[in-house]
Amino acid sequence: MFDYLMTQEQLKIRDEARELVKWVPRQMILDMDADVIKFPKEFLREAGRRNLLGCRYPKKWGGREMDWVTTCMLMEEIGTLGYEFSCVFGVGAELVCDAIILHGTDEQKEKYVKPLLKGDLFAAECLTEPRGGSDFFGATTKAEDMGDYFLLNGQKRFIVGGEGADYFLLYARTNFDPAVKPQASITAFIVDRGPGVETKYLYGLMGCRGGGTARLVFKDAKVPKTNIVGKLHGAYDVFNTMMIPERLGTAAMTIGAARPALEVATNYTARRKAFGQIIAQFEGVSFQIAEAVMLLDAARSMAYVTASAVDRGVEMHRIRRMVSESKKFITEACQKVVHNAMQVCGGIGYTNVLPIERIHRDVRLASIWTGTSEVMSMITAHEWYREYFQAKAARLTRDAEADAAEAEAADEIIYE
Repeated sequence: MFDYLMTQEQLKIRDEARELVKWVPRQMILDMDADVIKFPKEFLREAGRRNLLGCRYPKKWGGREMDWVTTCMLMEEIGTLGYEFSCVFGVGAELVCDAIILHGTDEQKEKYVKPLLKGDLFAAECLTEPRGGSDFFGATTKAEDMGDYFLLNGQKRFIVGGEGADYFLLYARTNFDPAVKPQASITAFIVDRGPGVETKYLYGLMGCRGGGTARLVFKDAKVPKTNIVGKLHGAYDVFNTMMIPERLGTAAMTIGAARPALEVATNYTARRKAFGQIIAQFEGVSFQIAEAVMLLDAARSMAYVTASAVDRGVEMHRIRRMVSESKKFITEACQKVVHNAMQVCGGIGYTNVLPIERIHRDVRLASIWTGTSEVMSMITAHEWYREYFQAKAARLTRDAEADAAEAEAADEIIYE
């Protein structure tokens, strides 16, 4: 943790988060991993009671008016409990609430944000569908205008909180004209659990269990028009801002999830003996620990710098690149941290005598959900090319090509 970068107020929230982490009973962690707990309402209620949910939001809605740097620090601390704890912590309070705070009405904030941040209600996001994950504009769930309400039909899958949430932030097609651009065809809704909303299937997951990850079926569910988030056919604007809590939040929580694996491995290798000496004295072991420390610090640096860029209002195209490359680098770096931790612990690291095997299963999700590493690379490349040619056109940087010894041999560089 980069405590030297934090204000006294941020350090206070960090310490409060650590107290919450200490409060969680060991059995809750085990029961979530065993799917005995389907959704950790008790944990979220306690987090709400301690005013740790949604620390970025205005105090009038239940937040603490902090920033994204504070949020990344908080998500890292919550992640040390286990990746799924931070998932359910973030999906409602840092994602669904974000959409309503940024795009919703005061009535929606009063009804849905305030009780969620108190831990009295629970929320989930419904984006992924059976026929598409990263293809946001391929959504087939539809909401038809019936006058006073919309009639919702369709399915969403891999929904964290699908079992347990009281309401859902859901994206559905509302404009069915094939000539309309995809960006103007989808609307974001708040959908209450009730008639026409069914949790159809609970997934058996490799890791990240206990979060109620489910497939939801919506059959003739009535959604009042007052539950539109943002504008009709305007979900693209909502989705663009959701990219930040979805992907930067995911990155930050992965740092926390990987940290205990490094700590366990450090403690083990400092005590375990082989060939007559402590194995931490072997470079083959200590260098893997050193690499893990380096990767975690690099990941944390990237998370904080990106969070600071968001806080400072850097233009969105650059934020898209920074968030995307942060999500890819951090999640993959943290997976390598856990890999190294298991490797230096040897066979015992592969058993459930140590928690590394559970952490290994959990963090494997990090580079898949909220946008795969491949999608992150696609966005990063797209935005980088845009930035480069804008800078080139504006002559903002030196032309390095002209500094080559044979730069005048232009005929030797073949483009076609």
